[in-house]
Amino acid sequence: MPLTDVQVRQAKPGDKPRKLSDERGLYVEIRPSGSKFWRYRYKIDGVENVYAIGEYPDIGLADARAERDRARALVKQGRHPSHVRRIERAKQQLANNNSFKSVALEWIGTKTNVSDSYRNQLLRAFTKNLFPYVGRLPVHEVTAAQLLECLCRMESRGATYYAITLCNWLSQMYRYAIRNLKAEADPAVALYGAFVRKPVEHSRAMTREDIARFRAGLSGYGGFRANTIALELLQLLFLRTVEVRRGRWEHVDLAAGTWDIPAELMKKKRRHLVPLPPRAIELLTELQAITGGGELMFPGLRHPNKPVDGSTFNRALERLGMKGFSCHDFRATASTHLYESGLFRSEVIEIQLAHAEENKTKKAYNHAEYLPERRAMMEWWQDFVLGCK
Repeated sequence: MPLTDVQVRQAKPGDKPRKLSDERGLYVEIRPSGSKFWRYRYKIDGVENVYAIGEYPDIGLADARAERDRARALVKQGRHPSHVRRIERAKQQLANNNSFKSVALEWIGTKTNVSDSYRNQLLRAFTKNLFPYVGRLPVHEVTAAQLLECLCRMESRGATYYAITLCNWLSQMYRYAIRNLKAEADPAVALYGAFVRKPVEHSRAMTREDIARFRAGLSGYGGFRANTIALELLQLLFLRTVEVRRGRWEHVDLAAGTWDIPAELMKKKRRHLVPLPPRAIELLTELQAITGGGELMFPGLRHPNKPVDGSTFNRALERLGMKGFSCHDFRATASTHLYESGLFRSEVIEIQLAHAEENKTKKAYNHAEYLPERRAMMEWWQDFVLGCK
């Protein structure tokens, strides 16, 4: 007769272990201590074996029967249930060791042929956008739908281009996992085309009227003075925003009228010597009274040991009424008007813009050889912008 749950629950222990049989090889073993264990008796190749299912009441009668049925199906295939369980546990342990986060960190660690900044960018992207949601899951169990949800969060905050880039990085990581037998497929490949890159908005030059409007806005701007100085320096020196943000006082020589930016702080990784026109020296002298006590020219307000946030200057530009322009447009503005003036050689303009020079002959020139021409050009440009009214 099949057992009932009441029979199993009320069964009392004896002086010796005893058994209560259910059906199809299932029984419960009751020990003198009172512990009760489910067992399944079966035969393979004529040899009797016993499969330990688990302890009652952790495993109830219904669950014991379900596990017995699963074990019977394996026996019919000639497989020992205990062997299969050991294999499954080993696989699960391996999966736990190969979590999405651990494999991603392992892959990032293999990137020895890239710069530290690029490797840190990878780490930040995964840490912020993926690890909180799928980091603990076994890497081979993460689905395309789960990754899509993570990338959609990025798109919702306006980081579409970043989401596309991260999707490409995900595929690289999964190809690494597949090569190392930690995954069998790349779920990220199904997401290609899920996000559409917005049309590239190229820099546009300000007209004389735009320049006049900008300078009028500067005079009445009530925001943090260091930000106003940064905007005017961007216009006068047409450096890249990141190069101004990361500026350090040790590289500025106001007496000599130069800002000598080392290669590691330049986008193109080449030293850039900037001649300072009088108005720029005046602004930097004022700025020195504000931030000169530290190493950074434009420290963040919350984190003074780090440069000001990358969006700060663009937001200040918008508040000046220059909506539709970005700080990068100062470079396009200077380039356009300097070329239109016809007064300066192209190589002088391009060196001041810190552009890469393809011509090897021009590339061989030392910055100092151009310095007199560049200083004259920067003073002309200063007078030009100050004269736009």
